[in-house]
Order: sequence, then C-alpha cells, then structure tokens
Amino acid sequence: MSESPNATPTPTATTPAPVKKLKLGNKGADVLAVQQRLVSLGYWINKTDGKFGGTTQQAVFALQKAAGIGRDGTVGPKTQKALDDGVRPTAKSTAGSGYLVEINLTKQLLMLVKDGQVVTTLNTSTGSNQNYEYEGQTYLADTPTGHFKVGRQIDGTRHGPLGDLWRPKYFNGGIAVHGSPSIPPYAASHGCARLSNAAMNWIWATDKIPLKTKVWVYKS
Repeated sequence: MSESPNATPTPTATTPAPVKKLKLGNKGADVLAVQQRLVSLGYWINKTDGKFGGTTQQAVFALQKAAGIGRDGTVGPKTQKALDDGVRPTAKSTAGSGYLVEINLTKQLLMLVKDGQVVTTLNTSTGSNQNYEYEGQTYLADTPTGHFKVGRQIDGTRHGPLGDLWRPKYFNGGIAVHGSPSIPPYAASHGCARLSNAAMNWIWATDKIPLKTKVWVYKS
C-alpha cells in the first residue's frame, strides 16, 4: 500500500548537545565572562584576560568549595549555577571584629574579612591530618584551630625541613600562610595554609596580610 500524501511525518527525537565545560587551557569570551563573575563575587584571580589559567582554576576550586559541589576545577552546569546564584562563603567573625584572615578548615578556604564581610576568597590547602615521619619521629599533619596573629614573615623562599615555603607569613609557631606550586582542592599540607605563588605575591604586593594581622582558624 502506498503512503498517503497527507500523512504527517513522525518527528525524530533529538538528543540535546552536551554543555561544554570550561577548563584549564580554554580561551575566549566565555572564559572572560566566568572570570569577571568570579572577581565580582570576591574570588581572587591574577588577571581577567579570557585565558583559563592556574589562578582561574584556583578561583573555581574556591567557588566549588563554597557551594559544596564537586571540586574538579572546571565550569560545568553545577558550577555555572553557583556563579549565577552568586555563591559566596560567609565569615565567622562579625561586625566590629576588624580586619582579619579566616581559614575555614572544613571548606578549605582562606578569606580576607573586614568587619564580618568577606572581601576576598582564595583556595587553600591545609594540614592533611595524616601521620608523617620526620627524623625517626611520627607527627600529625594538622592545622590547629584558634585565634592567632602574624608574628613574623620572610620575603623569599624558606627552605624548611619539610619543604620550601614561598614568602611565608607565620601565625602559629612554624605554621604559616605561604605560597606553593601545588594547591590541590583538598587538605594536603603538613600544617601550613598553602596558597598559589601568584596569590602570595599579590598578598605581599598589596600588603593584605601585614604583621600583627589576626588569623582565625576554625572548622565550620
């Protein structure tokens, strides 16, 4: 039997194209828009230039931590939603507390805070809470909680017994905020709060953590 000339064609189901993720190495207007949104929310990036580099990935890590979503350093649907929703971390300090650094061990975020308002948010990696061996002794790689102050600093590389620390600012004995070439999106240090070398250079250049700055370390 021949087909009726008036028969309505059956529509063919189509699968929507997958949303492209933005990731390290990407370039273009979409990357620039993400960078500008991150900066507007207080996440630190070295420069907004449309190039998805290391500090952009660090800012994405920080946003993902604040939002409580997967920390893969790429911008997919969930991360884009966090950007669109304006997700920002909240401070533990309150109005009247002045200027201080807050290190949230649970979220693995370092925040510059003024009178209870987060000014800048950075990805950090603190103590892994794993045991490690040093000179025949076993130690716990933890970052103690409490209220401290920056007591000393070194404008250069500190060749420490457990590794190099870039431009460290010490706030609790040998524990410092310092630059490192490796800041994963999870706790991995011997106890210090690691930042990217670029972020540490910015902190020094703009005097964001001068001596005597208060440092609050806590678990949320």
